[in-house]
Amino acid sequence: MAQQEDVFKKIVSHCKEYGFVFPSSDIYDGLGAVYDYGQNGVEMKNNIKQYWWQSMVLLHENIVGIDSSIFMHPTIWKASGHVDAFNDPLIDNRDSKKRYRADVLIEEQMAKYEDKIAKEVEKAKKKFGDAFDEAKFRETNPRVLENQKKFDDLHARYSEAMNKMDLDMLKQIILDEEIVCPISGTRNWTDVRQFNLMFSTEMGASADNSMKIYLRPETAQGIFVNYLNVQKTGRMKIPFGIAQIGKAFRNEIVARQFIFRMREFEQMEMQFFIKPGTELDWFAKWKETRMKWHQNLGMGAENYRFHDHDKLAHYANAATDIEFHMPFGFKEVEGIHSRTNFDLSQHEKFSGKQIKYFDPEMNESYTPYVIETSIGVDRMFLSVLCHSYEEEKLENGETRTVLHLPAALAPVKLAVFPLTKKDGLPEKAREIIDNLKFHFNCKYEEKDQIGKRYRRQDAIGTPFCVTVDHQTLEDNTVTLRYRDSMEQERVNIADLQGIIEDKVSITSLLKKLQ
Repeated sequence: MAQQEDVFKKIVSHCKEYGFVFPSSDIYDGLGAVYDYGQNGVEMKNNIKQYWWQSMVLLHENIVGIDSSIFMHPTIWKASGHVDAFNDPLIDNRDSKKRYRADVLIEEQMAKYEDKIAKEVEKAKKKFGDAFDEAKFRETNPRVLENQKKFDDLHARYSEAMNKMDLDMLKQIILDEEIVCPISGTRNWTDVRQFNLMFSTEMGASADNSMKIYLRPETAQGIFVNYLNVQKTGRMKIPFGIAQIGKAFRNEIVARQFIFRMREFEQMEMQFFIKPGTELDWFAKWKETRMKWHQNLGMGAENYRFHDHDKLAHYANAATDIEFHMPFGFKEVEGIHSRTNFDLSQHEKFSGKQIKYFDPEMNESYTPYVIETSIGVDRMFLSVLCHSYEEEKLENGETRTVLHLPAALAPVKLAVFPLTKKDGLPEKAREIIDNLKFHFNCKYEEKDQIGKRYRRQDAIGTPFCVTVDHQTLEDNTVTLRYRDSMEQERVNIADLQGIIEDKVSITSLLKKLQ
């Protein structure tokens, strides 16, 4: 685990060094849990958003997009339950003066039991080799069974406490499990209490007539309050979906792990409106569709898993997370929820307006049910980075730092290098870029020897490099170098677009989804 944490630290510093992510307000010593995307980060982030957006609105005739505002009428957040129920259970350690989320402390304790079991299994695998029967070992090994029982007992108590939101019980679990503060190492805990996560501000010119409003903590409500506008103007028939990408804001007390949990973040959400009674079928379909979208990037099916929720939100009748294997364990990247008709019913009640859907086939009006898919852009960005980062030992004893980014998500697709700065080579290199820059992001570089230039491009994940040399001027061929294998081949300039575009376009990713 310590080794994984070291890797994570390297990834964080790599992000700053190579223009992916900077601490916000860096020259003022930063602002807690807020980050800025640099020149390479913004390209990669835009590619992720484009892959998601196009997979939703291009590949589905019945899904359209909107862009709703960050400021919304404050009653919307009353209706959605955020004013009364958008809370985290927090606990303080009196010695370190540090504040923690009680649920996170308990979940980390459960993960420790899972780790212990995994270590026992791993040890036995090495010992018994091919003859190893993992299922039988898990059922019979006393140490595995002991840890499994501890996990199951804790899991049952934790689920009960969270479902009842019993703060005393959460504290008791922390005491019974002898969970210590990671900083002070003591168990000197305060009581658990609730803390609302919404940022508020005032709207209006004077103190007398100003109105308290909130920065939206999610983008979903902007879709719900517009669903009938979209349905009527787009003449949409159920089932149909509305997609949106946008910023959301949460006053996270325990913000950590770099861009994994931030106070200002970006969401890609799609709300799918359906007939009541069909929700569990659609829930299963969207689970499958979304998992396929993730695995389509080629980052290994074994790095993903579903995690079904024990504690369902007050509006849900089914919920699961897609988790990705980060350096700090399996963590949620996307949530898929069956939200029933809770949100639309609440908005109808609080607004006093009729927002039912008239179904022409059934000749009746009803409040649609909703399946939500919600993915964090920043978490997606982090999962791609973590999976792609490698310090590769080369045969000559050197080490190269390389990002094996999925080609369609890489910030720069092609770097073009003239071998020298003279003899017409820079002009020829520029000519290649001028032809290809309309199709994908290209970069020209002439400083340093070729080897150093390759290393710089490896470090930002550029899948292809082209070197223009004296032979190029004679026969119009260049050296094409592949990032992952470092293999080189001689190709004709006229063939470059065909070779590269197919591998780096979002379109090529989308075709694999069909």
